[in-house]
Amino acid sequence: MDRQIRRLGVFLMLLFCALFAQLNYIQVFRADRLNTKPGNSRPIDQAFNRARGQVVTADGVVLARSVPVDDRYQYQREFPEGDLFGHVTGYLNYQFGATGLERAYNTELSGRSASQQVRSVGDLFVESDRTGNLRLTLRADVQRAARAALGDQRGTVVAIDPRTGGLLALWSWPSFDPNLLSSHDLEAAGAAKALYEASPDEPLLAKSYREVYPPGSTFKVVTGSTGVQTGMVTPDSPVYPTINSLDLPYTDKNLPNFGGSACGGTLFRILAKSCNTSFGQMGLDLGSARLRSGAEAFGFNSTPPFDLPAVASRYPTEDFEAEKRDPALAQSAIGQYSVAATPLQMVLVAAAIANGGVIMEPHVVDVIRDGEAEVVRRIEPTAWQRAVDPSTASVMMDAMREVVRAGSATRLQIDGLDVGAKTGTAQTGSTKPLKSHAWVIAWAGPPGQAPTVAVAVLVEAQDGVSEQTGGRVAAPIAKQVIEAAMAPMPPPPPSSEDEATTPTTGG
Repeated sequence: MDRQIRRLGVFLMLLFCALFAQLNYIQVFRADRLNTKPGNSRPIDQAFNRARGQVVTADGVVLARSVPVDDRYQYQREFPEGDLFGHVTGYLNYQFGATGLERAYNTELSGRSASQQVRSVGDLFVESDRTGNLRLTLRADVQRAARAALGDQRGTVVAIDPRTGGLLALWSWPSFDPNLLSSHDLEAAGAAKALYEASPDEPLLAKSYREVYPPGSTFKVVTGSTGVQTGMVTPDSPVYPTINSLDLPYTDKNLPNFGGSACGGTLFRILAKSCNTSFGQMGLDLGSARLRSGAEAFGFNSTPPFDLPAVASRYPTEDFEAEKRDPALAQSAIGQYSVAATPLQMVLVAAAIANGGVIMEPHVVDVIRDGEAEVVRRIEPTAWQRAVDPSTASVMMDAMREVVRAGSATRLQIDGLDVGAKTGTAQTGSTKPLKSHAWVIAWAGPPGQAPTVAVAVLVEAQDGVSEQTGGRVAAPIAKQVIEAAMAPMPPPPPSSEDEATTPTTGG
């Protein structure tokens, strides 16, 4: 009898082990496959019937929250600031998913990360709010200043703290209202999405970090930095000849200066005057390998480690000398040919110069807290890569100061601030009437101290092509944004939660 009982006990134990193994296999190893299986809407239904955490700016403005409703689901995702942060927060929709932070931090917002699920042994037995609240580095006051300064012009404004990589503003126009796309009225949400997608302005596209443009003369900061870094250029030499156009090898075409003007001289003067002929010659002297290496040190041909899905900026990888295509090399040196950059990339160029040559990882999320206000994760400032040595960065800071003092960016002079900049104009086509993109990249800070803000402004499709366009159109926008970023951070609105009131660095 004892022997039979032992056999039965072993058999039952084996069955229990098999059941335990199968449960773990299904719940752990096959969970994702089952949750994403076509026709299985249960995970989505559960997500829309549970609250998600808030998204709050550094100055305490609520950008996203879940509010109780009495319709097909228990909670509605609400975006109180509408289109102001549409490209940052994204939207959350039952049919076509999520974008922006709603997607990138979906696990944290819904409280499903491992650290949120079980923060202590006691959490296994106590019901607690495990949703994650995101506090951003972005400031609503700086974002509003960017929107007001750009107005109804198509374009982008990006502001960053070069010391930390924390974004202060990330604005593109046209934008979109995420409330329309997050509606529980699926027919209305679908109609809104179709209308946005039909627009030639592509308002759903986050152009600040997902679209590339020819950077024009702002790229001359990269070329000049590469020249100084290699030792081939100093503040005193070479002295580039004062000419109207550069005779390019292997072609009967020349590289002209804007408007056929004559310019030349040493580094500070040619950057202040944005001299095409001098920087074209600098590119030829450096050669394709050095210039490509210099561009890649600033982040070109790499996807930035951004916490939103950015795209890589491009610098040509061809060996121009081997292919006898020196004209393309000279054009690349002034930000033309096939050079293409996101506004995020170009603000990182300015930030690198302002931060002693080091590019910090860009990010919009500062800290994640759970529903009990406990810190789940803090985004610590992290160096991405070194663009140039500190000595090179110092030389280029002086060169960019000269652009503001006596060059194409005099409209960026701000009383009581140390400011350096580079303007740019990039022609968008060859058919008339001619259009061009107006650029400026800049940094600013208190005199004698490290810069605390860097800015990139792109204004699309301006009439005509003139090197002065960037200084006339983009520089005043950058000035307003810098002034907002340098002002004291306003107190949070009375309705903001306490956890959102802790200030963040940002100039």
